[in-house]
Amino acid sequence: MAEPDAGGRRHAVIRCGPEHLEAIRGIYNHEIQHTTALYEYEPRSAETMAAWWAAKQALGLPVLGIEAGSGGLAGFATWGPFRAFPAYQHSVEHSVYVDSRFRGHGMGRTLLAALVEEATARNLHMMVGVIDATNAASIGLHRQRGFTHCGTVREAGFKFGRWLDVEFWQLLLRTATDIKVEQPNPPGAVQASDSRAG
Repeated sequence: MAEPDAGGRRHAVIRCGPEHLEAIRGIYNHEIQHTTALYEYEPRSAETMAAWWAAKQALGLPVLGIEAGSGGLAGFATWGPFRAFPAYQHSVEHSVYVDSRFRGHGMGRTLLAALVEEATARNLHMMVGVIDATNAASIGLHRQRGFTHCGTVREAGFKFGRWLDVEFWQLLLRTATDIKVEQPNPPGAVQASDSRAG
């Protein structure tokens, strides 16, 4: 999928591979160290990212990207389970990140549109972005794509010496009628461990 930016240029969306991991790590670490887009304190190591990639592959989760003209990665998008309980299986928590050097060219919009298209193709029903309340660019991006604000959690995080509010922005997808209803786990069954979009 490719959507034109304000200048009429189209950005082709690719499926990221292991060769993109270092670029993804660089994008993550910039956000961790300089912004409240990620509620983390320490930069991610190469080992952490290798485990992140393995988990995405094991669960069959998409990692979509846009390559810069130089061949590097300009941005990426992915999702993870919204919650680890069976009844949430048709909902996902997604994330979109664009390298700070390539912002303002419509790449975030293209990545989010591609992620919505992928979720629809997989018959998912709900996507939710968990966004820092001061991240006006991300909130605007989601609003433009049709996401609606469905709640705010006050002072959910603490970073850079201040409390942070987090907002939930959701999109309900057109779901096919043949949704498979999984049988509930028997009493005492162990639930799968939680996993986050980022």
